[in-house]
Amino acid sequence: MKKKSIIPNMLSILRMLGTLALVFVQPVTLPFFVIYTLCGVSDVLDGWIARATDSTSELGSRLDSAADLMFYVVMMLRILPELVKRLPQGIWYWVGGILLLRAGLYLTVALRFHRFSAVHTYLNKLTGASVFLIPYFLNAAALRPVCFAACTIATVATAEEWALHLTAKSYHPERKTILRLHPEEKQK
Repeated sequence: MKKKSIIPNMLSILRMLGTLALVFVQPVTLPFFVIYTLCGVSDVLDGWIARATDSTSELGSRLDSAADLMFYVVMMLRILPELVKRLPQGIWYWVGGILLLRAGLYLTVALRFHRFSAVHTYLNKLTGASVFLIPYFLNAAALRPVCFAACTIATVATAEEWALHLTAKSYHPERKTILRLHPEEKQK
């Protein structure tokens, strides 16, 4: 039996600890950004190392999801108030629209395929990366254009995921883009 690496799980646990540390660090400071960056890097590395070492597991997936959820909650508490101060009201309507479309998407997938799904498409990953970069621009003139770009990417990613699920005959979470047919569609 091949021994699985514990490094991915340790990275997820470290991300949880880093996320907790962000609660106690003043936002938009050097210590905040150092911890924030380490949390982001660990999020990328844990899954990559797990796949590269054939160490993926249910426990690892749950740890990663728990770490992600903790990170999102802390970012809403620490960064969202800073964004509300700096961004125009119109962008919040756009964000609200994206969230409503996402909620509708998750409900549609649940009803159609009887499961929750947040597919890791290339555009969804790009959305995550663009949203992750926003705090670095909090004190920059480029904040509005960066947020506009992130919302544009998120809108297109949401539309793509809707198209993926509405055109599929069965559930295929491994499909990364609408531009590539799934094997079941190629056989037509």
